[in-house]
Amino acid sequence: MKQTITRRTLLRGIAAGPVTVALPPLAVMFDDNGRVFAADRAAVEPRFVFWFNGNGVPEKYWIPTDTGTDFALTPCLAPLAPFRDDIHIVTGLDNAATRLPGPGNGHTNSMSGILCGRPFTGRGGGGPSIDQMIAAKVGGGSRFRSIQVGVAQESFGESMQRNMSWAGQNRPLPPEMLPHRLFDRLFGQRELGWIARQKSVLDVVRADAADIKMVLGTSDRDRLDEHLSSVRELELAITSLPPEYKRVDPPDHDGDLKDWPRIAKLQSDLLVHAFASRQTRVASYMLTKCQSLTRFPWLGHTVLRHHDYTHSDRVPGTGYPSAKALGEICRWHIEELAYLMARLKAVPEGDGTLLDHSTILFVHEHAEGGEHKNTGHSVVVAGRSGGLRAGRHTRVMGTFGDLYLTVANDVMKAGLTDVPTATQKIDGLWNA
Repeated sequence: MKQTITRRTLLRGIAAGPVTVALPPLAVMFDDNGRVFAADRAAVEPRFVFWFNGNGVPEKYWIPTDTGTDFALTPCLAPLAPFRDDIHIVTGLDNAATRLPGPGNGHTNSMSGILCGRPFTGRGGGGPSIDQMIAAKVGGGSRFRSIQVGVAQESFGESMQRNMSWAGQNRPLPPEMLPHRLFDRLFGQRELGWIARQKSVLDVVRADAADIKMVLGTSDRDRLDEHLSSVRELELAITSLPPEYKRVDPPDHDGDLKDWPRIAKLQSDLLVHAFASRQTRVASYMLTKCQSLTRFPWLGHTVLRHHDYTHSDRVPGTGYPSAKALGEICRWHIEELAYLMARLKAVPEGDGTLLDHSTILFVHEHAEGGEHKNTGHSVVVAGRSGGLRAGRHTRVMGTFGDLYLTVANDVMKAGLTDVPTATQKIDGLWNA
């Protein structure tokens, strides 16, 4: 008979003093059908990621021409080719809240509408964002009800542009943009003995890890060793960051020539750890900000900032089409999404992988950035949680509220009854 781990051990993980290293999915936690022994529920609990990039997309490089299963991946979406069976491209969504009266510069009111379904207040979001609506219903059994992850620090100074998670009206939940701080949050408060990573967090929990291993089979011991090694690799990668990456610059600081892909991958690795070890079920991921001002030295696009490319026909002094530059920028966004998906897919869990038990919604504040367009939005739905009908492109008639209502209730089982701008669920995206 398979030996099991108690729910208390599953949730507690490996701990000593202020340090906690949560457990990864282990075979001993599941029966032969992939159901969790130690948890109260009969199946693995689904996870949700709300992913955001600023300034919309160049539609001709992003939106597939054909619908159904035979659509061709566009240049922007090409990095998702290995995950064609794990995505559903949804186009045609309406940001209905932008037609309601209220202040805003085009970006700020669109941002409040896309996240909260309510008008911009002049100070911030008009209500809770969808990730927080879901977290309020399903996040109570986790160590963190939700986590907020950020990467690029740039943007104008308004709170609406710098935050994507909102606990309520004018109540932002700022993203953690520094990997070493996110690491410390997930693994515990730093002690003097391993400040600056002179020692490892693993040094503190070695005795507890040895005790856990005594009840594990060979495959689970190997899995735990791999997990602990990945924690150490993350520590070392974060330690290797230059000093300027360990501070948050003010929003108007012209410091956007940092290597954001390097930071993005560290943040994605930390998010995967948080999901795999059940520290949270809900996360927001803000790769770039609303009205993003990033420059892109790794792509060769430094003449203008991101937002400026959306409002120019040609790159000054080059004649290069700005739309093509935007396509390459958005392709990088998708490359980072693909990296997160690959990391989730590499984690076995029960009868599948962590990606099989996750749903990612990738949104922008505008459909087409230069026009500040708020209709015909394009969204990537990724992950297989809830029985996603994957490998498809579907044009829909509906609002972001309709999509959020569908995800919240059909996938996350949150039981929401009031999602702003929602009037009905969207059929055909998940198996009934």
